[in-house]
Amino acid sequence: MRWFWIDRYTEFISGERATAVKNVSLAEEQIHDHFPGEPIMPNSLILEGIAQTGGLLVKEHGKFLERVILAKVTKAIFHRKAAPGDTLIYNTVIEQINKEGAMITATSHCNDELQAEVDIVFAHLDERSEGKELFEPLDLLTWLRILRVFEVGRNPDGTPVVPPDHLLAADLKTDQLH
Repeated sequence: MRWFWIDRYTEFISGERATAVKNVSLAEEQIHDHFPGEPIMPNSLILEGIAQTGGLLVKEHGKFLERVILAKVTKAIFHRKAAPGDTLIYNTVIEQINKEGAMITATSHCNDELQAEVDIVFAHLDERSEGKELFEPLDLLTWLRILRVFEVGRNPDGTPVVPPDHLLAADLKTDQLH
């Protein structure tokens, strides 16, 4: 995840739902190039932010061990534009999850108005990609901390979501090197 299309999580309930915030800024390069003279956040990047919100929720359900990719967008309806100064709130809900993948429903709200409705299917890559990380464990752990997953994350029983041992081991290994 080299580009972040979310700024932080405000809610993260393991295996159930997550909410993230994206502040649209005039300082973002894509805003100027999308529609010259009418700076707006491209809908494709809003969709990517929604997918990042739900995709990390799906990935956490598997203790960040499975390779999760966006497989299909089955619905994407955009009701309004998002412009610099707007705050987008992405709400994602896991509707179904199994060993093959997951389905989520999501909405984006902008200034308390419904901005988008999206349904996404995620796939868990099969054994042919086993052992091939999409992200370095330490990088993933750093990103999750920046996005505040472990600050706001809760399990359905209310206990905190904690980093899995394999990610903490990468953090410990780095500490020992320094």
